[in-house]
Amino acid sequence: MPNPYFQFKQFTVWHDKCAMKVGTDGVLLGAWSSVKNAQRILDIGTGTGLVALMLAQRSNAFIVALEIDCAAAKQATENVLRSPWQDRIEVLQVDFKQYTSTTRFDVIVSNPPYFVDSLKCPDQQRNAARHNNELTYEDLFSGVSQLLSEDGEFTVVVPTDVSDSIKEVASNHSLYPCRQLNVITKPGLPPKRTLITFVFKKQEYLTEELLIELTRHQYSKEYIELTREYYLKM
Repeated sequence: MPNPYFQFKQFTVWHDKCAMKVGTDGVLLGAWSSVKNAQRILDIGTGTGLVALMLAQRSNAFIVALEIDCAAAKQATENVLRSPWQDRIEVLQVDFKQYTSTTRFDVIVSNPPYFVDSLKCPDQQRNAARHNNELTYEDLFSGVSQLLSEDGEFTVVVPTDVSDSIKEVASNHSLYPCRQLNVITKPGLPPKRTLITFVFKKQEYLTEELLIELTRHQYSKEYIELTREYYLKM
C-alpha cells in the first residue's frame, strides 16, 4: 500500500484523498519558480497544496491556492493547516474559469491537466486532474492574462512535446517566455517535461536542461541542489 503522505523538511503533504499524488512535476514547479519580491502568489490547480506550501517556505507572500475538486481542496486545506504557513495560504474550492480577483498577482504557477489525447480512465476524479478537457491551455492563459500583474511571472510545467504550441497560445494573450527548463529523467532520454516562465514583455531567453537521475535513485548534483531546501535526503 502506497504511503498516504510525503514528508518534506518543513512540512508534510498527505495525498491519500487526492487523485494526483505528490510527484516530480509539482516538486520541480515549486522549486524552480521564481518568487523574488513576490507579495501575492496564485497557484492554479493546487491539488494537495504541495506547490503552494513550497512557495510559502521560501517567500513571505500571501498565496491563494485554487482547486476545483472537493476532496483535493479539503485535503489541501488540511495540509495547509498542519503547516507553519497557515496564515499565508488560502485554499479555495473554485473553477479557475470562474475565479476573479480585484488585486493582481506577482507570481502565478500551475501544474495543469495535460493528457490532451490520452485514453481516459474510469475514475472521474483522476480524469479531471489528468486531462485538460476541464481546463484547456486557452482557458489557462486567458485567465492568467487577466490576473497577472504588469511585471509578474507565470510559470507552468507541461509535456515537452506541446511546449511550442503552448507558446503560441500564450502569445495570443500577450504572454512570452523569459526562461525555459527541459527536464530529462535519465541520461540518453529526450526531455519529457518542460517548465516555462512567461511575462508580458517579449525578450530573448535561454533554454536550460536539468537531468534528474544519473542511475536509479542516484540523483544529479543539479537536481539535488534545486531541491535541497525540501527533500529530507536524496
